[in-house]
Amino acid sequence: TKCPVPLFTASSYSFILSISEEEARVKALNEYLSTRSYIQGFTFSHADVEVFRKFSGPPVDQYIHVVRWYRHIEAIYDGSSDKNEPCKLQTSKGKRVQPPWSPPEGTKHSRLCLYNSLTRSKEVFQPQNGKKVLWYCCGPTVYDASHMGHARSYISFDILRRILRDYFKYDVFYCMNITDIDDKIIKRARQNHLFERYRESKSTPDQLLEDVRTASELFSVKLNETTDPDKKQMMERIQNAVKSAFDPLQEALQAKLPAEEINRCHETLLEEAKDLLSDWLDTKFGSQVTDNSIFSKLPKFWEGEFHKDMEALNVLPPDVLTRVSEYVPEIVDFVKKIVDNGYGYVSNGSVYFDTMKFDASEKHSYAKLVPEAVGDQKALQEGEGDLSISADRLSEKRSPNDFALWKSSKPGEPSWDSPWGKGRPGWHIECSAMGGSVLGESMDIHGGGFDLRFPHHDNELAQSEAYFENDHWVRYFLHTGHLTIAGCKMSKSLKNFITIKDALKKHTARQLRLAFLMHSWKDTLDYSSNTMESAIQYEKFMNEFFLNVKDILRAPTDVTGQFQKWENQEVELNKNFYEKKAAIHEALCDNVDTRSVLEEMRSLVSQSNSYIAAKKSSRQMPNRLLLENISSYLTQMLKIFGAIESDDAIGFPVGGTSQNINIESTVMPYLQVLSEFREGVRQIAREKKVTEVLQLSDALRDDILPELGVRFEDHEGTQLSLETFALPFTHQHCLSQIEEEKKRKKEEAARKKQQQEAAKLEKMKIPPHEMFKLELDKYSMFDENGFPTHDTEGKELSKGQIKKLKKLYETQEKLHKEYLQMVQNGSAN
Repeated sequence: TKCPVPLFTASSYSFILSISEEEARVKALNEYLSTRSYIQGFTFSHADVEVFRKFSGPPVDQYIHVVRWYRHIEAIYDGSSDKNEPCKLQTSKGKRVQPPWSPPEGTKHSRLCLYNSLTRSKEVFQPQNGKKVLWYCCGPTVYDASHMGHARSYISFDILRRILRDYFKYDVFYCMNITDIDDKIIKRARQNHLFERYRESKSTPDQLLEDVRTASELFSVKLNETTDPDKKQMMERIQNAVKSAFDPLQEALQAKLPAEEINRCHETLLEEAKDLLSDWLDTKFGSQVTDNSIFSKLPKFWEGEFHKDMEALNVLPPDVLTRVSEYVPEIVDFVKKIVDNGYGYVSNGSVYFDTMKFDASEKHSYAKLVPEAVGDQKALQEGEGDLSISADRLSEKRSPNDFALWKSSKPGEPSWDSPWGKGRPGWHIECSAMGGSVLGESMDIHGGGFDLRFPHHDNELAQSEAYFENDHWVRYFLHTGHLTIAGCKMSKSLKNFITIKDALKKHTARQLRLAFLMHSWKDTLDYSSNTMESAIQYEKFMNEFFLNVKDILRAPTDVTGQFQKWENQEVELNKNFYEKKAAIHEALCDNVDTRSVLEEMRSLVSQSNSYIAAKKSSRQMPNRLLLENISSYLTQMLKIFGAIESDDAIGFPVGGTSQNINIESTVMPYLQVLSEFREGVRQIAREKKVTEVLQLSDALRDDILPELGVRFEDHEGTQLSLETFALPFTHQHCLSQIEEEKKRKKEEAARKKQQQEAAKLEKMKIPPHEMFKLELDKYSMFDENGFPTHDTEGKELSKGQIKKLKKLYETQEKLHKEYLQMVQNGSAN
């Protein structure tokens, strides 16, 4: 076999050996080796050995080529002095091999943890079957418009679902129900039907006054029985509003005013007294409503409105939607098995869950979520429904803690066939039966609002585990926090709520979502002007950064020009970028802490803005690829959160998502031409000192183009160009949107003016002897003229108080006289 060529030849051998001084010999050897390859196969020549033997020890690191050569010879040289067979000289170590390798220690990987209501602590999330996640979410009871309380739950769960699916890459199967059979729906449907029938009967003004008087008596009884302060306050507002509409109609009839004025007062009272009349009519005629279509028409309409609202909020639709009305046979079978398993009993055509027997079982436990709430009769009765807490209903139970699985239907209620007679499902059983039918005996996640924990979700757990005879129907229970309105409790039943449609008139879906992202999903969120202003400012801050980056990326460059040298500034920003990505990952693993995520994103943008400013101040081009990577990452995170719907690589969509074209890429070439033309004109105007042209140029930049959603910025001394431009086309900036906004503001101003005039007119209608009687929370006794004499504690009013009230009384006298004059003149409308 042919041997490799020796590193040293005879000539080089003699030359190196002729140098007697060792440092000079090493230096000459280093220079020689710098022009040669000194690793040639696994053998060496006799010359190599001779030179090697001249070394008294390893060479210093200064001579790098000698160091490498020396280590190579040392590794394979066995000390032989045989000069006859240089090609056969082999090391005793045999063939040279790679040195040992060990992996880096690395860092600990964080795992996703979720706050589990079953333990009231953060738990590592571990699905039951690999990456597949079975998720059930309690949907709405559809009897009225969806409000911001619904948005609180469904936007929050949409964010969680998207993050689990798109960030953590879980295979999420999402099921949600629609409650379209419920006591609230039945009662509301009957009341609407009966009120419309009453309206169509066209009662006379006298008859209406009589009916409202009768309905008010019933309402007053309920008001006196109400102990909940919020509900009591709501009922008092209704009562006062009815009284304010009742008296004008009565006075109009007594004064024999024109028919037009009487009809107007009639319609006003009919509208204000709708709740009173509906409740009274339902008490009187509710049992006579037998047409089942009446009970399906209402929920079908409001379900449709709910889906429209969810689409407008960019909430993903569920993979499966279940309606109670479509699962009645499955619910009947579910109840039968619970009874067969010994945890249910039949009583007077209804079926109840035996909580005591269930809790006594060794393998079961009742009220896992809120054990301290067991025995809370107020909560339990709210769970049973208004139509199911009469004395005869409650007497059917073995224990007050038991709850209905199946309710026998009374006259005026929808019904389905069952082994126990005509009836309808209980509220809690629907989710158990539908969730069990679709997801099986155990699911990974169950979600709902915080107020559903007890009794609804605790009863769901008990029913399902009684049916499946297990103790793990739900592995992780997630509950979203409450929503308050400017610090006050929000409730549909208290008529204190903002509909989703009304909220979307004031703010975009993205702004609402950002507001939710800026708060923990499990804590109370206060929907207020301050909350929304924070979201709007965050959106503007991010949008400004995206626009600046896109402007930098638009600067012309060749293919190689996009790859710029990295200086310390780029290295530092990139280091911060990766640190922020790591911090964002940690925050998402920590119970999906989007609040911290948005703060880390804000910090990253601030660092990037500082970098851009520093580069521009030194007249250097910011690194395009680095900024593109950062902005693309931020955009992707916002897409994962559902805050960006478009396919744009960077930033918020331009012109909305309904466009089939990319407005920015379409319009930008024209703006480029306009920008260059304007700059040319400005240049000439400055040289010729034509100030009028410069003023027109500024007006184009400051007044005209912003109205069209375009912004030009003049940057003096920038290497890139004198002109940069941004195109902040968001929902608010498109021309059509601007026009709509103007129109809306104009209509809003007209509406407010109309409301003020109407309010003034309503105040004028109140006779002075009645005005203080409406303030029962301030006064308890009045004289024959309706003037207050004592406060609510029974104390006589002071002279100072009486003096102030007399001024108010006299002012009201003038206003009321003015109103009566207007009525006589026919101008009271």
